[in-house]
Amino acid sequence: MSINCGIVGLPNVGKSTIFSALSSAPAEAANYPFCTINPNVGIVDVPDQRLFKLTEIFKPAKTIPAIVEFVDIAGLVKGASKGEGLGNQFLSHIREVGVIAQVVRCFDDPDIVHVNNKVDPESDMETINIELALADLDTLQKRRERAERTLKVQGKDEKKAAETVISALDKIGPALENGKPARSVALSDDEKAAVYDCHFITLKPQLYVCNVDENGMKTISSGGQGNVYVEAVRKRASAEGSEAVCICGKFEAELGDISDPEEKLAFLEELGLKESGLGSLVHAAYRLLGLRTFFTAGADECRAWTIHAGDSAPKAAGVIHTDFEKGFIKAEVYSYNDIIQYGTEAKIKEAGKYRIEGKEYVVQDGDIMFFKFNV
Repeated sequence: MSINCGIVGLPNVGKSTIFSALSSAPAEAANYPFCTINPNVGIVDVPDQRLFKLTEIFKPAKTIPAIVEFVDIAGLVKGASKGEGLGNQFLSHIREVGVIAQVVRCFDDPDIVHVNNKVDPESDMETINIELALADLDTLQKRRERAERTLKVQGKDEKKAAETVISALDKIGPALENGKPARSVALSDDEKAAVYDCHFITLKPQLYVCNVDENGMKTISSGGQGNVYVEAVRKRASAEGSEAVCICGKFEAELGDISDPEEKLAFLEELGLKESGLGSLVHAAYRLLGLRTFFTAGADECRAWTIHAGDSAPKAAGVIHTDFEKGFIKAEVYSYNDIIQYGTEAKIKEAGKYRIEGKEYVVQDGDIMFFKFNV
């Protein structure tokens, strides 16, 4: 399982620069709108110091981190929902991602053109959010027409399903009409399932990425305080129950050139940072999607695996291979903290921390697991 994250925003806010820095897969970046037409896709390793430590302990033949797929989607403008700026094409790309990262420009630079000729994060965010809501409203109207036709001509079961669809759309519609996201509406599980085929853009989790310049690096270490642009973004994100992270594309590019994990960590500490902007973005996306990480570790391989919070041991086994889930017998488990404290699996067993778990066990973030199965 990997996160599929779409990077969106107005033209010239730095989406492609950030994408290139994060993924080391250079996207075309230029000082004019719509230089990105087709979405660029980059696969990025999830930064996790725990995996680095496990590699030090087990000294495996190979280390495999979890991954995130970033999709750099071309800039949206006012009227995108009606086709402005190739908007329909770009909106279709957004429907395919799992989480939206909206990049917001949070720096002044007269040499970089702003599509509205002024830096105003609140206005920029409002423009994007309204266009996404309007695009969803168009989808909603088409889906309602189908459901209403079903009520007239189909059987009892089909009509009941159509009623559930209409009930959900009746709740979502007023929010979209007011420029609010579908995710702000309380829906039952049945209603969510009923409108799943709509693939509403605003039903996806969204976080905000404050793009600061090099002078704004101290903004990141101070948590955004002192930068009125960043503070405005954080306020909006908090009101939506979302998150905002700060990234400096140029800094991330420099950091990406450092291959040694310890040297990279020292570089961050020099600047008073606990993790890179990439790390902040990935971990925020994990939290929004309710994702967790477990590990497999040994002489052959140390590897990070991504699961949903609340997944059982068989479900986690199935992430490795479907046969593991089908033939699950048991899981041998200990925590990351255990291996750090005791140093070896033998000492973990001596301390009574090495556990055997069955089908009902709910996997915890940081578990190190070995599965027994029979197919």
